[in-house]
Amino acid sequence: MLFADPGSVAPLVHLFLALLLDAAVGDPPLLWRILPHPVVLVGRLIAFFDRRLNRAERGAWARRLRGIFTVLAVVAAAAIAGGILAEAAARLRVGPAIEILAMAVLIAQRSLYDHVLAVGLALDRGGVEAGRQAVSHIVGRSPEALDEHGVARAAVESLAENFSDGVVAPVFWTLLFGLPGLCVYKAVNTMDSMIGHRTPQYRAFGWAAARLDDLLNLVPARLAGLLVVAGAAVSPDARPWPAFVTMLRDARKHRSPNAGWPEAAMAGALGIALCGPRRYPGLIVDAAWIGDGRARANAGDIARALVVYVRACAALIVGIGAAAFLLWLW
Repeated sequence: MLFADPGSVAPLVHLFLALLLDAAVGDPPLLWRILPHPVVLVGRLIAFFDRRLNRAERGAWARRLRGIFTVLAVVAAAAIAGGILAEAAARLRVGPAIEILAMAVLIAQRSLYDHVLAVGLALDRGGVEAGRQAVSHIVGRSPEALDEHGVARAAVESLAENFSDGVVAPVFWTLLFGLPGLCVYKAVNTMDSMIGHRTPQYRAFGWAAARLDDLLNLVPARLAGLLVVAGAAVSPDARPWPAFVTMLRDARKHRSPNAGWPEAAMAGALGIALCGPRRYPGLIVDAAWIGDGRARANAGDIARALVVYVRACAALIVGIGAAAFLLWLW
């Protein structure tokens, strides 16, 4: 853990190498055909509690209490798993490789890029139906209700929000608490994506998961917005100052206390409007628009967003590398 042992540069170096490995390789699909991905295992545990405890005949308070128990149980399991990994990394000769691989697996730079790129290519080459099919893999809303512009906006919004959830927040909690912090964050974020919905089925049961996810993303989301601004500053077809201004002005318009920060920064960087009214399974959200640009986004805007995203990830990697170098010098 970085702050527990400030004289050691190894944790930062391992994180730096993990970010490089993930950016270069991403998730190896052949490996996950043999072994279940750690997030899949967490998802199975959450689904077990959901089936057993979240029953419609129970009242709201009973379901909320069972949701709190689910959060405590899943967080404890994740912390124990992270602690075992950290102990193995500290004791075994191949420990550094274990730590680097574990970090790379649980950080989603490359996989996020690949999924959003697939939406842009499908929309550009196959039209709106292909775009809807591709975007259904990365958003929770109903894709059949989206036109071409809605598909493009959904892809850009998912890219910006998941830059925070899938990249910046895992790095942030790894810096604070090492592998246990990373594992706990990924477990909480997975719970939020599975049960943290404002639907009749999950409003009570998923309340604790959603609130804890909000808390854990409070700082990372704002850092992610600033990194999007930094990415826009070194992207030829993006605007850093409007990104910063839009982030400060519009972030709080989002129904999430955190997602609005990177999304507003991306909207300002690209000169488009994001969010707005949307449809989820069992729920229609009359959300405000973020950004004062055009709402008619297209596949070209997805490509521009990916350029900003890559440069924002590069800024994060460079920052970790610079911190490791400075700590080594100190």
